[in-house]
Amino acid sequence: MNGRTSPPAQLTREGWARFRALLPQSADYRAMRRNPRRDVIAGVTVAFVALPLALAFGAASGLGAGAGIVTAIVAGIVAAVFGGSNLQVSGPTGAMTVVLLPIVAQFGASGVLVVGLLAGIILIGLALAGAGRYMRYVPLPVVEGFTVGVAVIIGLQQIPNALGQQPEGERIVVSAWNAITAFVAHPDWAALAVTAFVAGSILLALRLRPGLPVSLPAIIIVTIAVAVTGISVTTIGALPHGLPAPAVPAIPWDHLSALLLPAFAVAALAALESLLSATVADAMSVGERHDSNRELFGQGLANVAVPMFGGVPATAAIARTAVNVRTGARSRLAAITQSLALLVVILVASQWVSYIPLAALAGVLIATVIQMIEVSSLRALLHSTRGDAVVLIATAAATIAFDLIAAVLIGLVIAGLYALNQLSKSARVEEERLDATDHTEAEQALLDEHVIAYRLDGPLFFGAAHRFLLEVAEVSNVKVVILRLSRVSTIDATGASVLGDTIRALEGRGITVLLSGIRDEHDSIFTVLGVYNELADSGHVFATTPEAIAYAKDLLHHPTR
Repeated sequence: MNGRTSPPAQLTREGWARFRALLPQSADYRAMRRNPRRDVIAGVTVAFVALPLALAFGAASGLGAGAGIVTAIVAGIVAAVFGGSNLQVSGPTGAMTVVLLPIVAQFGASGVLVVGLLAGIILIGLALAGAGRYMRYVPLPVVEGFTVGVAVIIGLQQIPNALGQQPEGERIVVSAWNAITAFVAHPDWAALAVTAFVAGSILLALRLRPGLPVSLPAIIIVTIAVAVTGISVTTIGALPHGLPAPAVPAIPWDHLSALLLPAFAVAALAALESLLSATVADAMSVGERHDSNRELFGQGLANVAVPMFGGVPATAAIARTAVNVRTGARSRLAAITQSLALLVVILVASQWVSYIPLAALAGVLIATVIQMIEVSSLRALLHSTRGDAVVLIATAAATIAFDLIAAVLIGLVIAGLYALNQLSKSARVEEERLDATDHTEAEQALLDEHVIAYRLDGPLFFGAAHRFLLEVAEVSNVKVVILRLSRVSTIDATGASVLGDTIRALEGRGITVLLSGIRDEHDSIFTVLGVYNELADSGHVFATTPEAIAYAKDLLHHPTR
């Protein structure tokens, strides 16, 4: 024996090490002990927001409001314990209901439970394969495009309940149109008034007091008003009194092959939405950085567990995660508290919750849809580059006309074609003229003064932006970072957005960021997306690198200036 490990043993050791890296870490529990009171308050606050959304998304999925709240409880706890973010809140989401409705129509409730179980297994496999790092390469216009498409679909879904009509027809557009024609023939003003009051209250509070959880109080008011006046409206019906006993869903073996494609669609959505939410949470906080593979693992376990209690497939929820961060959450204890608070609700008040009108939940979802569509962000992307605008519109249209997987694939193909076209236009041969900062001695001198200058060469688009800029965001022991952009050949909205995220991440750690050499043809996309507006206002944008270096040295020698 030569003492070397055999290849099978080495693979086993590496596989075990990879698996252990996905399990909860001691740092997770240390974070939960730092400020438990703050986390508990944040968790209870999120529960006020999560309860009406869980009920609404459960009802919209076709499995009932009870399935929604069960999902919020089980997925919220499992994903919080095993996920890769300290700040995520998981549960049913609007995008997931859009994917689930065709499954319910074709295979029934048992089909949804099996799809969720299969999707969870797929997510665990992706985590073990280390696929989390690839999810960040989805272009920003694709993400915004399917968000718009999902918002339109959810809005159309709510029209029958908002008008007090029964949904008719499998296709959403047909069902919405039938509800409108039925309402014109026999108006139900009570249901419409309930929807308008709830949606209007949420949107008004959002404008006057952002962060105030007004949806639950609005629902309580209309529920009491309906009960007192005796108005006839459809309610959400009976809810489970506590969590149902766990049971493995019966697998329809005859349809198993037909359920695999929907399972991959659910897994892809859960992965994409969860990692996007984790990225948003990181950007909203200081010093947080999620583990993408652990997040996939946690979402996978959550989706394996949820069907055993009769819940719908889950994913991280951006809106609830944002509320969690804004209310001061610092650890997983907040998300766990949110789930426990929801459990208390169905243990203590399930019979009262069952009287909530469906029209009230429609109001919650309509308000959610309006919040999902950020007009300023859409306007910026539509005016950034022609390619980004085409990708956004095509993805949104495909989401409405087809499904999420087809929409993402179409968006990626179009984005790839535009990227290749831009690369072919930017390819050129030129003589490299070195300036003083290209020499090793000069670079070392800058490092000695805690200044580092990065030169970005070539394209900065969705396929190449993250790799370099995420490394830049991790620099340490420096006080000033200079990003030299004169040799960036082409850029798209995703590249510009990632550059902005990098700048904010560095400044969040107290590092001064300076930009130099922005080309005239790139200035418009930076301006439209607001990448360096604050840097320009503070005088941290320079025409040349030597000017930026001189400013950095002067700043370090005279920090009060």
